[in-house]
Amino acid sequence: MIHTKQVLVICGSVRANRLCPQIAEWVAGIGRECIPAAFALADLRDWPLPMDDEPSIPAMGHYAQEHTRAWSRRVAEANAVVFVTPQYNWGYPAPLKNAIDHLYAEWEGKPALIMTYGGHGGDKCARQLRQVLTGLKMQVISPMPALTVSSDLIRANTGEIDPSKAFANRRKAVQRAFAALARALKV
Repeated sequence: MIHTKQVLVICGSVRANRLCPQIAEWVAGIGRECIPAAFALADLRDWPLPMDDEPSIPAMGHYAQEHTRAWSRRVAEANAVVFVTPQYNWGYPAPLKNAIDHLYAEWEGKPALIMTYGGHGGDKCARQLRQVLTGLKMQVISPMPALTVSSDLIRANTGEIDPSKAFANRRKAVQRAFAALARALKV
């Protein structure tokens, strides 16, 4: 089936032994069950965007660097964005902020779903990210599911997780969030 809408799922962590790719894939899988759209993952580890290497401000839309132009095209083709991010020190990771700040107009008007995870779920991270996305004039979707990672898993630091087991009790919350995203996408 060919889908006309595209949802970009951004994996917001580049840290070694991260859980983000597995969690993002699990989230995208639930999204595919809930929304008739094409889902694509953008792992920020695959998008090495240097800090402040553009001579112009992003709001001008004049990108000198090819990596910024490629990132612009990737984000621009999406109809909605799902941010999957850990909470680090009560905030979201610097590489995610950098990826967001590389662009401006490409975000505007798009529905944005925030999925956080961490030892306490990521509520503080979600609130900060919501504020930034609202400033970019994105349509931030509620609810913003927070996924709590066990302290044993965090201490093990292996980068291994089975999200379907670890977050089985949050699956319905993720489905509700995707139902809200579907309404915003009008699908």
